Amino acid sequence: MNNSMNRVLRTVTFVLIMVCSIKVGAQKICYVDINLILENMQDYKRSQEELDRLADKWRQEIAQEYDKIKGMYNRYQAEQVLLSEDVKKQREEEITQKEKTVRDMQKDKFGPEGALFKRRQELVKPIQDKVYSAIESYAVEKSYDFIFDKGGNAGIIFANSTFDKTSDIQKRVGK
Repeated sequence: MNNSMNRVLRTVTFVLIMVCSIKVGAQKICYVDINLILENMQDYKRSQEELDRLADKWRQEIAQEYDKIKGMYNRYQAEQVLLSEDVKKQREEEITQKEKTVRDMQKDKFGPEGALFKRRQELVKPIQDKVYSAIESYAVEKSYDFIFDKGGNAGIIFANSTFDKTSDIQKRVGK
């Protein structure tokens, strides 16, 4: 979902909550900027720096491998006229295999379930959990019914369970 769709969805959600609050009574609503909170946490900064270093290291390794492939191809081009068909085919297969190996390496490091993603989960998720826990305890302590995230795409980050009517709708749909 793109940013404009997220904004529209958040706006519609906010308007619905405001309309409901007029009918139900006054709810306490606030917002926080989770990105700003995270950016000012030393643990988060250190984690981001480590992730950046790791990503740079892997990008350099992949670039070196692509340089090797380029060298293999250049040698093949220079020697091509002197090679038998079998040797040409073998060299082409070697180059193709090397390219596949490097693409797999990229996917293993930077893919959706790659090493960088996993390392990010290891480093950043506990910090995010700490922030969400602080938001939840703050909401309970100050009697907030809804807390929105201003800075990110999270939308509602805390909602008082009193307002959760999911089971009511499930019952109606189940009929």
